[in-house]
Amino acid sequence: MTTTPLTASPWHERPLDVICIGRLAVDLYAQQIGSRLEDATSFARYLGGSSGNIAFGSARLGLRPAMLTRVGDDHMGRFLTETLEREGCDTRHVTRDAAHLTGLVILGVKDRDTFPLLFYRENCADMRFCEDDVDEAFIASSRALLITGTHFSTPRVAAASHLALSHARRHGVRTVLDIDYRPVLWGLTSRADGEIRYVASSEVTDHLQRILPQFDLVIGTEEEFQIAGGGADLLSALRAVRAVSRATLVVKRGPLGCTVIEGAIPAQLDDAPTFVGPRVEVLNVLGAGDAFAAGFLSRWLRGATWVECARAANACGALVVSRHGCAPAMPTEAELQYFLAATASTEGSQRCPDLDAQLAHLHRVSVPRTPRGALYVFAFDHRPQFLELAREAGTAEERIGTLKQLFVEAVAQTEQALGLAGQIGVLIDGRYGTDALNAASGRGWWIGRPVELPGSSPLVFEDGRSIGSALVNWPAEHTIKCLVQYHPDAEVEERIEQESQVLALVEAARASGHELLLEVIPSKHLPSGPDTVYRAVKRLYNLGIKPEWWKLEQMSAAQWQALDALIDERDPWCRGTVMLGLNAPLDQLMAGFAQARQARRCVGFMVGRTIFQAPAQRWLARQIDDAGLIREVRASFETLIDAWARSAVTERAA
Repeated sequence: MTTTPLTASPWHERPLDVICIGRLAVDLYAQQIGSRLEDATSFARYLGGSSGNIAFGSARLGLRPAMLTRVGDDHMGRFLTETLEREGCDTRHVTRDAAHLTGLVILGVKDRDTFPLLFYRENCADMRFCEDDVDEAFIASSRALLITGTHFSTPRVAAASHLALSHARRHGVRTVLDIDYRPVLWGLTSRADGEIRYVASSEVTDHLQRILPQFDLVIGTEEEFQIAGGGADLLSALRAVRAVSRATLVVKRGPLGCTVIEGAIPAQLDDAPTFVGPRVEVLNVLGAGDAFAAGFLSRWLRGATWVECARAANACGALVVSRHGCAPAMPTEAELQYFLAATASTEGSQRCPDLDAQLAHLHRVSVPRTPRGALYVFAFDHRPQFLELAREAGTAEERIGTLKQLFVEAVAQTEQALGLAGQIGVLIDGRYGTDALNAASGRGWWIGRPVELPGSSPLVFEDGRSIGSALVNWPAEHTIKCLVQYHPDAEVEERIEQESQVLALVEAARASGHELLLEVIPSKHLPSGPDTVYRAVKRLYNLGIKPEWWKLEQMSAAQWQALDALIDERDPWCRGTVMLGLNAPLDQLMAGFAQARQARRCVGFMVGRTIFQAPAQRWLARQIDDAGLIREVRASFETLIDAWARSAVTERAA
């Protein structure tokens, strides 16, 4: 069905690189590695489905992919489309099906050879994909169309896939088949045998051979080509495939790499161009083939040689087999380049890429993240200060929680009044601010949450040393905020204790996936010079500590610029620095803004008591009502926002 005007864009000028048709589902991965699926006690949720994984991985590698499928009009469907959109994948033609639920897969990792797999796909949304979902103009807007074998397994999805193929052939769109053979999805095994990768079936072979002539590129494992060709062995199966198809055949061979066959099938498979991949320790093979396809397409669609296509594809597959999950394990271009360079220097071997600290850092920071320009953060994560205010006012401690919810309302009003979507933030604690955190979440705000015990020096975590067990319950959008009173000239024992705690926090953040903000305030019990903060940050970098954000006190423009240079050198992926308030008066903050604005990486401020101290005192003492509190908080917050903006104008004029 054509719903938009057709265009005749030249192939290389089309707005999309690849449209992926096929499975898009939720993966629930058992988190207990080495456990039977029967004994798993918790699961991590990821985007899944072979086509969804390929689209996701292609986007991470810089292509412009789109999905063409269905998801349920439900929470899981929205999770999938939002996840793809964050990676840069076009989901405009993903139909939200109100009558069918999003597909679900439950997976486990028992050992290197055992991966129990349960497909919950009874009449699921993506298998309701139909001809009405296929827009000819949309197909024509892409350079390539990829379809996975599952979407030829029933008459309904097969008809839609054939229609898409006919549009693609008409408009010069390259066509790609990922055979993606899952016997259970063809009804050839019991539902509990999703792990089985090969069951001979003349019906499936006949079905695949009828569609093979329509493809320019066919990707599959040795077993998948065997089902496509129906031969007793791989070479005879490949010859049967070649008899009906002129496509380039890419045979995935696991640890042996891959073989690319453009013409006749050779007498021996190794007689065709064969490209060995990196050697790594395997954690989980699930998703490796999808990563391979994404890596291959990322080069093939850019006109690269077979050597370059295979090199990228093999490396992507190797990285994914060393990690938990499918889609989230996919590498970015930055990771891929680093890994390729590392394996080149070690003659193709990097046995445990998951233990490479720089690779892990790149996997964390080079993925698409919510863009933040200027960042205006109201910080009311204070705990002892609010308790003292309540006691001074002679009011119940429980009112602090209500007060913090009113602060959230004030921030929301400021965001709307000033049009600051994407630039607003809050720092809120979990002791008094649980309801405020819940109210702030889901708005697109930057949200920070403290983990330090207030006033602790050396650093102590409020929830104890096992900080990771607390982070597992946090929403993913929350940023870890940790204030550390760290002086580079402190006694060695004190510094080691501080550094050990921060290193433990870094590891916990890496495991949980939360971003980290370090607030570094040198102890006031020791002499400080102009470069004390700079030296503290440098020392932490020397230890391999690379937070996404730094929260720092007022400094001279020269020191802010020196920090810029340090961050450029040590961690160019750092998201920025922000200036803290320390209850400074407004005129002092404005002077600090003027200095900070001369640094490229200082993106905003995080100020608390300067904004809330006076109105909170009056509200707790019942001298002003809720509306009065919100009005006063907004006035102070918006004055600071205006001052930050005007300091930039002043700096440009100077």
